[in-house]
Amino acid sequence: MFDAISKKLFADDEGAPSLIRRLLRENFGQYKFQYMIAFAFMLVAAAAGAGSAAIMKNVINQVFIDRNITMVYMISGAVMTIFLTKGLATYGQTVVLSKIGNSIVAKLQRDMFEKVTRLGVKYFDHTTFGDLATRFSHNTGAARGVMDLIVLSAGRDVMSVIGLVGVMIWQNPLLSLISMMIMPPAVYAVSKLVRRVKKIAKSQFVSQTLILSLVKEMALGIRVVKSFNYEGNMHNAMEGAVSSVEQQSNKIAKLKARTSPLMETLGGIAIAIIILYGGYSVIALGQDPGAFFAFITALLLAYEPIKRLARLQVNLNTQLVGVRLMYELLDMPEENQESSDKPNLVVSKGRIEFKNVEFDYGETKALNGLELVAKAGDVTALVGASGAGKSTVFSLIERFYEIDNGAILIDGQDIRDFNMESLRSNIAIVTQDTFLFDRTIKENILIGRPDATDEEVIEAAKNANAHEFIEKMEKGYDSKAGEGGTRLSGGQRQRLAIARAMLSNAPILLLDEATSALDAESESKVQTALARLMKGRTTLVIAHRLATVRDADTIHVLSHGKLLESGTHNQLYEMDGYYRHLCELQFTNTKEETQEDSSEA
Repeated sequence: MFDAISKKLFADDEGAPSLIRRLLRENFGQYKFQYMIAFAFMLVAAAAGAGSAAIMKNVINQVFIDRNITMVYMISGAVMTIFLTKGLATYGQTVVLSKIGNSIVAKLQRDMFEKVTRLGVKYFDHTTFGDLATRFSHNTGAARGVMDLIVLSAGRDVMSVIGLVGVMIWQNPLLSLISMMIMPPAVYAVSKLVRRVKKIAKSQFVSQTLILSLVKEMALGIRVVKSFNYEGNMHNAMEGAVSSVEQQSNKIAKLKARTSPLMETLGGIAIAIIILYGGYSVIALGQDPGAFFAFITALLLAYEPIKRLARLQVNLNTQLVGVRLMYELLDMPEENQESSDKPNLVVSKGRIEFKNVEFDYGETKALNGLELVAKAGDVTALVGASGAGKSTVFSLIERFYEIDNGAILIDGQDIRDFNMESLRSNIAIVTQDTFLFDRTIKENILIGRPDATDEEVIEAAKNANAHEFIEKMEKGYDSKAGEGGTRLSGGQRQRLAIARAMLSNAPILLLDEATSALDAESESKVQTALARLMKGRTTLVIAHRLATVRDADTIHVLSHGKLLESGTHNQLYEMDGYYRHLCELQFTNTKEETQEDSSEA
């Protein structure tokens, strides 16, 4: 039934019928019994509406013309019963449809969140927070809006019109034909508005995402905003986005509102003609006045549902913009779609090898035939200038991105031959910018291994030099970390990240500038914890401060995505190559800064 309605009423050149059919296919079946109940209520309400029009014939003929006092009581009772029944049926349909709509929104939000967690890092590189937030709020609401529009139009409005038109035809077929003359011009005029509504609705979505992104930037970057007196620029950006949404909303409102004067004018012409002809028929030709008044009542009652049906396509296409964007997200390819059926990766030693690896982010090559080895159980450092490809190596080991050519091997096994989950379960990572969730300290540590016991969590925290400061917090391990870990210092966040990595007990460890932003005291505690963490693991370290990697078993020097030099610190320094140049440049600058600090003191 719904497929037929969507094909006939909602066809456009941008796939609206297919969107509507998909939305109904994925959501209608699950709630078909609830929808049947809602349709039953609508049928009762529509029948009551038709009955209230039909009874006008008896009101006119038997009360006002025949002056039958018995019929006054009977008709009054019948009218009360009709309207009470209609009220209860309307209440029932509203409650049922509201429950269905809330359930649909909740289901779609769950589906979208699950989908987002399965998308690759590349998606988040090109997606703003505002875009995501708008899709979760606006798009799911739009899906519910489309479902409600279709169900209410097919149920309440169509059945009401059918019942009332039936009364009109029963009372006077000729007048019914005259009243139907307003439909063709109304349909034509409304269809002209649809294209403009869709275009404006798309622009409105873009502006709404910008508003949410600006709010997030203000919340997360408030210290920078305050420090640099940047409030005015933020206000201007927000003013532009808000004004854009306001203007677009006003345009949509105007376009939607145009259907009202159109229908009022056409309806007024039709009703005037009907009154003129019907009045003449009653006065001059002696036709039944009760039948005429019943016809007029049915026509007036049918006027509102006919107007809603006339606006239906405009309202639908406004909401379908959100539905289209929602399915755009739900249909995106997942990062582990192909790997889920592959076997688990088993790491025995942890040797990592890059064999002629090439990779680019879409503009320039990040790795250009990279060849390097991280020996099992050793500490291997990656050094080089910014843009050399160090962070890209880490991202490719974790398969946040897929390489273009070559192979990455762990214990001689190509990581592409195994599923993502098993690969990442064998890798622990500690980065410079540690991210903590706004959950308890315990929950943040448990991310390393969710099934760990309380004793294991405490042991990991002790090994990470974190237990002492955790115990001093108001609720200990049940204290909240704050959004992103804002309630903790940088050193405390780092030690929690190390505890998380320790709890995971992964054989491979990735350290990305893990101590670069810490003060001397915090760095000392973190370094002690890292030494415990690295013991017995294959460790890859990224460090801009070369002093932190002097003791590495092997240092790989990268430049423009290629390996330039490899060896220990002493070997590389004696080679008098690029590594020595970096060392002299960095250590000289550090020495000069130290001398300046001493002289100032």
